[in-house]
Amino acid sequence: MRYVSTRGEAPSLDFEQAMLSGLARDGGLYLPETIPTIDGLDRMDGLSYEEIAFRVIRPFTGDCFTDAELRGAIDRAYDRISHAARAPLVQLAPGHHLLELFHGPTLAFKDFAMQLIAQLFQIALKRSGQRITIVGATSGDTGSAAIEAFKGIDNVDVFIMYPHGRVSEVQRRQMTTPDAQNVHALALTGHFDDCQARLKDLFNDHDFRDTVGLAGVNSINWARVVAQIVYYFTAAASLGMRPTDFCVPTGNFGDIFAGSIARRMGLPVRRLIVATNQNDILHRALTTGEYRVGEVAPSISPSMDIQVSSNFERALYLAYDKDAGAIGQLMDELKAGGFSISQGALETLRDEFLSGRVGEEETTAQIRATRDATGEILCPHSAIGVAVAERNIEPGVPMVTLATAHPAKFPDAVENAIGERPGLPLHMAGLFDLPERVTRVENDVEALKSLILDRRTN
Repeated sequence: MRYVSTRGEAPSLDFEQAMLSGLARDGGLYLPETIPTIDGLDRMDGLSYEEIAFRVIRPFTGDCFTDAELRGAIDRAYDRISHAARAPLVQLAPGHHLLELFHGPTLAFKDFAMQLIAQLFQIALKRSGQRITIVGATSGDTGSAAIEAFKGIDNVDVFIMYPHGRVSEVQRRQMTTPDAQNVHALALTGHFDDCQARLKDLFNDHDFRDTVGLAGVNSINWARVVAQIVYYFTAAASLGMRPTDFCVPTGNFGDIFAGSIARRMGLPVRRLIVATNQNDILHRALTTGEYRVGEVAPSISPSMDIQVSSNFERALYLAYDKDAGAIGQLMDELKAGGFSISQGALETLRDEFLSGRVGEEETTAQIRATRDATGEILCPHSAIGVAVAERNIEPGVPMVTLATAHPAKFPDAVENAIGERPGLPLHMAGLFDLPERVTRVENDVEALKSLILDRRTN
């Protein structure tokens, strides 16, 4: 299995190399040359999450990991997910199911990928003796999941940038309270797109990249997407492998793109529905064909406060029939503010994705309505997914909405909606009593380089 860049100017890599590299050296994102299909879908019902994960992930890894290594990594990763089903389905209404992805150590769906990546990184680094520096950008959940997964690991330094003042207090404290010396929380002046842009600047400085052994664990990393494919399969297995609609709260497009790959692997995914908040660039792009960057408006769903959705580049690459030259041109136009999607590519995207937008008041109302009707308390991101899903439910077709985070990660928004403050799970009960360790940094790539060079372990 070989991996190629969406921009066509970087060498092809195997799975391990693509995983450790993150972003391709031409600035593109890695995708497999061919997407494997999975046999025996009708025999997945009743299998454990771990067994389905092995069957789904194994074709992507090629010869990079033995079966024993991959099974061991999967078992260790998902042993940290507290629910026995790992990703349980909860019925909200006839035909509408909530896929709970918040039972991991940091209470968000990012744990499913990050815990596995950490295990695979350890195997690869132990084998090579290499030391790496992970730098990540987060709108809230990726950062805490990365810090939790990699804290205390030998041969790895971790630096996570988050937009200062634009994440929830729980999200911030999850990043700033771990005391492992190899992890560093950086509060960057600006918004998430600034963090993501500086991350790409670091990767595109090849001298710096090679000096520090730069690696990435954002959803630009293909291994992240691979791990997220699994829960589409487990959800479909629980529903008898019937054609199913999935509605996904979407910011950086990685989670819903995993669903797109699942469909290409043979899973009976009928519709993939993009649910956005007021920062609705993806909804506007799919509706109008114009991908134009606007101002980021802070919201009660901060993990979706994004205008440059990195993984959309992968979807565009497939919609443009793998024309890397066309993608390179679009990404150049994006630097100037945006681009127009060709009519053929737009029709391809619309065949695959629907979309919907939810404003702040409707998000709050949906949290309240779902609690009143079902007793289920949603985080604001999950509420956006449920609101868009309810507009698109069709009789006889199961709808699965991805619940991306535990409501306790966003207590202010939830309390405002239902008058009740959701409590943290026991393993996080002391979060607000722990000292914080964070470094403020300006939105400047040279300042970031200096800080990383100074703080990393040599």
